[in-house]
Amino acid sequence: MIKKIILGICLSGTCCLSAQKMVSGVVFEDANENGKKERREKGVGKVAVTNGKEVVLTNKSGRYELPANEDMIISVIKPSGYVVATNPDNLPQFFYIHKPKGSPELEFPGVEPTGKLPKSIDFGLIPSEEKEEFTTLIFGDPQPYTKEEVDFFVKGIVAEVENIENVPFGLSLGDLVGNNLDLFNPYTQAVKKAGIPWYNLLGNHDINFDVEEDKYSDETYEAHFGPANYAFNYGKVHFIVLDDVLYPDPRDGKGYQGGFRSDQLQFIKNDLKHVPEDHLVVLAMHIPLSEPEGRDTFRDEDREELFELLKNHPNTLSLSAHTHIQRQDFFSKEDGWQQDKPHHHYNVGTTSGDWYSGKLDDAGIPISTMRDGTPKGYAFINFDGNSYDIDYKVAGKPANYQMEVFAPKVVANNRRTKAGIYVNFFMGTKGDEVLYRVDDGDWKPMRYVEDYDPSYVEKIYEWDLTEELMPGRRGSNPVKTEHLWRGNIPVNLETGEHKIEIKANDMFGKTHTAETSYRLEEPAK
Repeated sequence: MIKKIILGICLSGTCCLSAQKMVSGVVFEDANENGKKERREKGVGKVAVTNGKEVVLTNKSGRYELPANEDMIISVIKPSGYVVATNPDNLPQFFYIHKPKGSPELEFPGVEPTGKLPKSIDFGLIPSEEKEEFTTLIFGDPQPYTKEEVDFFVKGIVAEVENIENVPFGLSLGDLVGNNLDLFNPYTQAVKKAGIPWYNLLGNHDINFDVEEDKYSDETYEAHFGPANYAFNYGKVHFIVLDDVLYPDPRDGKGYQGGFRSDQLQFIKNDLKHVPEDHLVVLAMHIPLSEPEGRDTFRDEDREELFELLKNHPNTLSLSAHTHIQRQDFFSKEDGWQQDKPHHHYNVGTTSGDWYSGKLDDAGIPISTMRDGTPKGYAFINFDGNSYDIDYKVAGKPANYQMEVFAPKVVANNRRTKAGIYVNFFMGTKGDEVLYRVDDGDWKPMRYVEDYDPSYVEKIYEWDLTEELMPGRRGSNPVKTEHLWRGNIPVNLETGEHKIEIKANDMFGKTHTAETSYRLEEPAK
């Protein structure tokens, strides 16, 4: 229903009249799952609905009312205990786009004109048992630039999770494609194979570059996936999905910057008013809140405002991708976080790895190890009430492959060496304990170092030393990894083979193991 509220404003004895258009509708229990509100289907009260800025709760009859404008997306914030319908591509249908004139004319088409606002915009919810203990599947940066790379994504990543069970939904953290927005459809057909509802968010390679205002940079994304800013609940977890790509860059009009518009921050503020403080708040975005390698990639005042909005929510986690490395960041009061317990920001390793580079495996798919030595892969986040832990799954490897161990193959006996044992613990953080032992000896702590992963250095310089071109393409130069440990190699043992065992304890209390070996020989004459 559309209403106009007449506002009387008297200035110097003169009254002016202005009209505020409103949109209204009903959130209802869709008993027959046909998507239409029928007489016998009851409304659902206390459900949040948003126009992308304001957020209101439905009354006991399921009715809501919100301010309307000519360029908006109305969406329901799915409550726990319900699911929303999905389309044939497994994309959740929780929104209604209202653009009477459609999107501006752009290189990649946006939303077609939607016409007049309906009298009532209704949202059906389907009752569903939701356990407080559940697991989500997270993809970072699929980012195919060509259809061939879509095939790499399908065969190298999606095939491992096709028709996955006991995972209620998945989420991609932006850069769904690589600038060619015509690949949105092939990407959608790829993730559809997972067989579960799939949420998406906008990355800097998913935008319309031929616009002059940031608010129009997501027009093609909206046409395929709906709002770029939205929220939903599952169990005791509240997910907020955000477009944090400011384009054009507000500093100089060139490129992009990480941050939020004022209307987005207002949406977060209004949304959090309806989230119980004991629930876990998970924020998903593309560009990380942190600024790796000392670069000014995120607008400081927006991060500070976000932290202000979260100050009364003690249980939080934020997710990003974008960097094509993997890291864990912890924001403390020194960083502007306003709680005693630091805020955990997980910058997730990517499904495209190092942009589909590297040698080809036996199936003809690039190994695509990231330049910090993290293999390409994806994450499972396991929730239990308002707590969580994370498992990173390396593509094409067993689930227990959580670290890469580098050691020399042969070392001179009883001769000092500067060679070392290196462990790249993919989910590791500086405070984690990583131990090693040789030949069932005593466990010794390894030393945390910020250095280049020698395993990746070896891979990358093979391209420079070969005298014959290899299939695939050379990857990026190495960068220092933030999850690397070093131990010394014992050289005063008997000649022969010696076993190295590694034991790493992560931030969630899980213990991971690995092993390798090296050989001691008498020095060559």
